Amino acid sequence: MPEVAKFHNLAHIFISLTGAILLLAIWYNIRKRFRQILEEDDSQKRVDKGLLHLSMAMFVWVLSGGWAYIGHAFMWTGSISYQLGINLFSTLNNLFLLLALFYFYHAPAFIYHNQKNIKKIIFVIIGVSALTLMLPQFLGENNLVQNMRISSMPDLVLSGFLSFLLVLSFYRTFVQRGLKVVAYISVLVIVLMFISQLPEVFLQLDNGFTNNLLKIIAKTSLISIFLVLATSWVIRLASAPRPNEMSIKFLDWSLVKLTIPSKGVYDKVIDFGAKTTQYKNLFKFAVRRKYGAGESQSIGVHAGGEIKNQSYLSRILENLNDILELEDVQKLDRRDLFTFLGQGQYRLRVVPENIRIDSTLLEEFVKTADNQEYSTLCNQL
Repeated sequence: MPEVAKFHNLAHIFISLTGAILLLAIWYNIRKRFRQILEEDDSQKRVDKGLLHLSMAMFVWVLSGGWAYIGHAFMWTGSISYQLGINLFSTLNNLFLLLALFYFYHAPAFIYHNQKNIKKIIFVIIGVSALTLMLPQFLGENNLVQNMRISSMPDLVLSGFLSFLLVLSFYRTFVQRGLKVVAYISVLVIVLMFISQLPEVFLQLDNGFTNNLLKIIAKTSLISIFLVLATSWVIRLASAPRPNEMSIKFLDWSLVKLTIPSKGVYDKVIDFGAKTTQYKNLFKFAVRRKYGAGESQSIGVHAGGEIKNQSYLSRILENLNDILELEDVQKLDRRDLFTFLGQGQYRLRVVPENIRIDSTLLEEFVKTADNQEYSTLCNQL
């Protein structure tokens, strides 16, 4: 085995193993310390496993590194069984990265907590892997065309797609958490990861030393990005308001009294003024949370839902932040006030007993509400 390949494989194994163990330890500690916040939706028992799946992807790297070391040591890297193992590990790695994105709040909307689309993409990944395995048998000597391995093209295209999703998700996440430098670095690192896979298809790019060095730099940097992500997650969870500490009182049309101690907000009276749509939407969330049960506590925020667009939620938060004049570190985030339940459903995080609504105000709302479900919710009042 060439010394360069030996060094790369051993470094790959131990760096990935260290990163995987660290991520797993951080995830376990987060689950232990912030269990109440992570599982506040008792009806669905949701658990954020994003960091766990990133850790599993690192463990797959450990196995693939060990497989590559054994293959080079016994000189059977050209065998079908060796290539089968490489494709298997590539499939597992892609699956774990995709499952991690399922929990990324700033991932594209068609992935974040969208089980139907995730299942479709998983089937695509499995299909691409099967195609990658069958093409060499089908193409035979025609698999290599002008130093280009045709059978590896589907996997490269899939890697490009997942790289795009990773770039988008990591960039949005770090920018939203005020880490713009890390956001730019994460984009560069993921691009380097994709570039390091090009020699698998375009054989003329396969420079042993340069390619192995690029892979080590990219993977080490990506593991560091994962650790920064975990740290920023801890900070966000530590600063997130607890549902039972917040209180909201609807005094009159357009007037709300809000208390969120962790954000420095104590009995602040907020006047929505002419912004009646935002006020009514917040009022609807409060009525459902206080008087509803189970699924009736949530509101669909999508094209066919009661609230037609995600921007309406953003406007509620923007109005609150503007009126309260909070500093950047104290500004309310959507997750501070609303819980996403999946499939476009959102629920107010404030516990029912901390929601107070003027009786006259509630009676007027029920009489004029377009959705008659509110009459059913409040018929025993």
